[in-house]
Amino acid sequence: MDRTYIERRANRIILILAVVIATIITGVLSWRMQLTAKAEAQEHLAGEVLRFHILANSDSNEDQALKMKVKDQVIAYLDETMPKGLDVDETKDWVRRHTDELESLAETVIAEKGRDYPVSAAVTTCYFPDKTYGDVTFPAGNYEALRMEIGAAKGHNWWCVLYPNLCFLDAANAVVPEEGKEELRSVLTEEEYSQVTAQSDFKIKWYFLENLK
Repeated sequence: MDRTYIERRANRIILILAVVIATIITGVLSWRMQLTAKAEAQEHLAGEVLRFHILANSDSNEDQALKMKVKDQVIAYLDETMPKGLDVDETKDWVRRHTDELESLAETVIAEKGRDYPVSAAVTTCYFPDKTYGDVTFPAGNYEALRMEIGAAKGHNWWCVLYPNLCFLDAANAVVPEEGKEELRSVLTEEEYSQVTAQSDFKIKWYFLENLK
């Protein structure tokens, strides 16, 4: 076989391998950069919100319905009682000072339904997976939240965002308040805000990033 032909073929193979390796390296670096950007965005977002996390006693229909009743009463109480215009830190402080009242309110609701489940309420740091709420998606990570546990707290949970107010305005149609989204926009960069609004390409990208870990 002609030596020149062999050399040309070898050089072509080397070039192809170099391109493949460069593509892989570029892809890995891009993936790492995206993971870093996601972590930074989640960390910033976590400092600007207070979530609400309520766990039912169990997954029975009765306990799940009871959880939603407690949720409705707690949100109504906060809407009526908590001062307007608080920032995120002031909101957390106010809620911490009123956990006893929230527990009492929840236990009253439960007692009215013929149950005697204890309730615990605290502002604490919780890990949340990716969550989409209305048209807003929150990346997985640690967030401070008002966490309420009913009874054994073994049932499916319900969550929303107390600050800024992203709790459903219309639960049947998954509508969150526009003013809450505007408050969220005001404390995030435009890029971060576009990331948490429910754009399908972003959610798909994060799905694959999560599953590549």
